[in-house]
Amino acid sequence: MQDSTAQKSLRIKIMPYIAAGGTVLFWSSAFPAIKYSLDYFSPGALMLFRFLVASALLLVYCAIKKVPLPEKRDLPMFVICGFVGLFLYMWALNTGTVMVTSGISGFIIASAPVFTLIMSIVFLKEKAGALMWIGVLVSFAGIVIIAMTQVTDFRLNVGVWLILSSAISTSTFNIIQRQLLKKYTVIQTTAYPIAFSTVFMLIFTPNLIQELPQASLSANIALVYLGLFPAAIAYFFWNYALAKAEKTVYVTSFLYLSPFLTVIIAFFWLGERIPPLALVGGVVVVLGMVITKLKICSAKGRNNADRH
Repeated sequence: MQDSTAQKSLRIKIMPYIAAGGTVLFWSSAFPAIKYSLDYFSPGALMLFRFLVASALLLVYCAIKKVPLPEKRDLPMFVICGFVGLFLYMWALNTGTVMVTSGISGFIIASAPVFTLIMSIVFLKEKAGALMWIGVLVSFAGIVIIAMTQVTDFRLNVGVWLILSSAISTSTFNIIQRQLLKKYTVIQTTAYPIAFSTVFMLIFTPNLIQELPQASLSANIALVYLGLFPAAIAYFFWNYALAKAEKTVYVTSFLYLSPFLTVIIAFFWLGERIPPLALVGGVVVVLGMVITKLKICSAKGRNNADRH
């Protein structure tokens, strides 16, 4: 009986980290899948198809489980979360990925936690020490190195700017999610922002109607995969991991693996080769995030020691 209880307790403890690992794998595969699908769909049609699938899955689940709707006073937060954090994010990411490799997209998006940190300092009044700012500067240096590989005729590839803006959008999503998770469940903060974002994406319906019959079966399968796994299931898993993990820092540390997994998947699936200098820049971006995370961990360790 005691062994059974211990096994159950262990399973409960590790499930958030398994969910986080699965999420990162799904998100890593999303960049090559998007790049592949963009050969058949425009950025707007791609995001609409993807989120129609995600919304349908999540809203059916909410209806079956009778998940409560958000309170009226909180609806603006859900709408902004869906528009800025998902609609603008997906449009900028898809459009930018047309112009750069999926590996470079993955490394730039990997810098999102740095923007989240800056927003937390500015809007949530979180404290930041010198080490945190060093980490931020290191990550920005990595982004500059990546950008240098995308300069042609003294002009920076527009795709880099678009993907940077998508990183800022998803950082905004993270900040709003933190506030919503204080009051709402994981499924609520996953399903309803996705549903609202899909409403905005309906402007691309004519594009989807025109392009869908001309796309290959493999492209349609890739879009269904994007809607089910990197969108609906991954966002649910991620929010679950953040809400249930004993140490959030262990969950977010999985994100360090994402761009490297993207490069590997893109190489074997699409035959993409990332420029060596861009790979160096990506490593620098991740190194900067590790530095900021070390500061956060040390601060939490001191706080825990004070409590004891």
